[in-house]
Amino acid sequence: MTATDSFPNGAPCWVETLQPDPDAAVAFYSELMGWTFDDAEPCGYRVARFNGRRVAGIGQAPAMLDRGAWVTYVLVGDLNKTIEEVNEATGSVLAGPLEGQNGERTALFADPSGAVFGARQGNPATVAEVVDAPGAWQMSALHTPDLRGAQTFYGRIFGWQIEPMPESGISLWRLAGSTRRAADPTLPDDVVGVAVEADPAGGVPPHWAVNTQVLDADDLATRVVELGGSMLMPPTDTPGFRNAVLTDPNGGVLAISQVIIQAE
Repeated sequence: MTATDSFPNGAPCWVETLQPDPDAAVAFYSELMGWTFDDAEPCGYRVARFNGRRVAGIGQAPAMLDRGAWVTYVLVGDLNKTIEEVNEATGSVLAGPLEGQNGERTALFADPSGAVFGARQGNPATVAEVVDAPGAWQMSALHTPDLRGAQTFYGRIFGWQIEPMPESGISLWRLAGSTRRAADPTLPDDVVGVAVEADPAGGVPPHWAVNTQVLDADDLATRVVELGGSMLMPPTDTPGFRNAVLTDPNGGVLAISQVIIQAE
């Protein structure tokens, strides 16, 4: 488990789901993930906690969204500068800057391929208090048809460097100075995300997938259906993990992973 009371600027720091019906999403995820929720902020935003520690948020979906969506946010020191840089790098600003509690500011963007992500600035900003643990956010993954273009874009905006891992078919996003994955002995400490080069003919649009760690992927897959959601990908084994992809009742897509301990 990695406790992360702070993140360096340029690091993914928070995940949330924007929902047409936030109250229904709170009910669903509290039953599914065992999350508790803080009282709603004036705007209706709810912070989810696991064992008392912040892990995610649920907010009202903007008019542009007709279904639920999970979003990954990157911590920045100057949101206005980030907005300028995104526009200069041929990305787009979808919403914001939005003013939140205690001076926190956020914005939603799309990279040049159309993958949506967010940025947040605050003193301090709301960030995850625990990652890489059951019931908490594990990692976010960019699925893009243009990995080279993504490397140029995110490197310019956040200072990320990409490291291909040919044997696994994925690439690592690395940020100097980050200890986001310090508790995982299989990855460098400065890994802040992963990337997958997707086939543009595959029918899946470019996106940032949010992955949450769970103790039992098969049990959770059963409960998703019982609670009114569905499975886009049933539990499937990959080296070190049992992965699945679910859809909540409002259409929000969330990946889950169970860590598999390999026998010696």
